[in-house]
Amino acid sequence: MAMDPVQQIAGRRVDGRTTRWEAHRARRRAELTQAALRALRKHGPGIGMEEIAAEAGTSRTVLYRHLGDRAGAWRAVIESVDANIWGDLARASEKTAQTTPRTVIAAVTDSYLALVERDPEIYRFVVTRPLNDTDGEDPVAGMTNRMGERLTPVLEHLLRTAARTGSEPAAGTAEAARTLAHGLVGCVRFIAEDWVARGDDRPPRSQLVQEVAELYGARFDALAAETTR
Repeated sequence: MAMDPVQQIAGRRVDGRTTRWEAHRARRRAELTQAALRALRKHGPGIGMEEIAAEAGTSRTVLYRHLGDRAGAWRAVIESVDANIWGDLARASEKTAQTTPRTVIAAVTDSYLALVERDPEIYRFVVTRPLNDTDGEDPVAGMTNRMGERLTPVLEHLLRTAARTGSEPAAGTAEAARTLAHGLVGCVRFIAEDWVARGDDRPPRSQLVQEVAELYGARFDALAAETTR
């Protein structure tokens, strides 16, 4: 049975209010997440909801409404960090047509380590899962997996480009690129954790970037050679 015109208008009004409310919630959640990031920079990874609320100039009740508990704030921060890292990776991947594999690998490594160097307290917070967050997949592992998935087509493109001067790329090119991408992201993640834990006794970022680029660049060269056999 079709709705009469009055019901249709009322339905559109409800839909409009729902859309505006959802937009407001998304905007407010983003604002509170930024407040959490600022609080982390000030107080370190051991912050509680009180510090975040104070930084946001609001109450804990509002925080709980939009972010949930501390585990919810942790997940919101991870989403923000994920977006920032991917922005850097996307900018690096845009250069794939003009750069060498080592340059791309170095750019990926540098973008990740730059976050750690710039915001070590945020990084420590991100990699420390709250004790009360035991449901569902580990969002940090999920973030790492997404990075590998996003990087896979970039490296596959480079492998196929390297093979154009020889024969057709081998059937395993896509799988080789996937292995290389996920291996690179996992390697950089654990290098970063060790690096930030060393404090003042750590080597310069540029040294790590060069070492990772050489390590994975050599493997890339070997894979590229295999695709042209």
